[in-house]
Amino acid sequence: MAAAQMQRVASPPPQSVEAPKKNRIQVSNTKKPLFFYVNLAKRYIEQYNEVELSSLGMAITTVITIAEILKNNGLAIEKKVSTSTVGMKDESKGRLVQKAKIEIVLGKSEKFDAIMQMNADVLAADSAATEGITK
Repeated sequence: MAAAQMQRVASPPPQSVEAPKKNRIQVSNTKKPLFFYVNLAKRYIEQYNEVELSSLGMAITTVITIAEILKNNGLAIEKKVSTSTVGMKDESKGRLVQKAKIEIVLGKSEKFDAIMQMNADVLAADSAATEGITK
């Protein structure tokens, strides 16, 4: 009789593991110089039409600086900014600590292609001038 009274309970949906985004850059202020990230973001915008910059803790200022450089140079427009805190285990103390997190999504500006072409032309002219001097 107990079997007759059992109810079927739907199992919870499987937890989906978010695949890493191809256009996401996780910025650190200790691993690479600032303009490495600026140039990488330019390439991602060129390839995917937008880039997501993400960082934790002390690297937040670096992400903001990268976004401002791209916006002030007319290469990107700000689409979304989100902040949150994430719990992380502190290796030295072995306890959970809260870290600030920021995510900034930048889209390709209307002038992006023209500015990038102009920069490429200037680089080519400089290279040709330098080559003429060394001969």
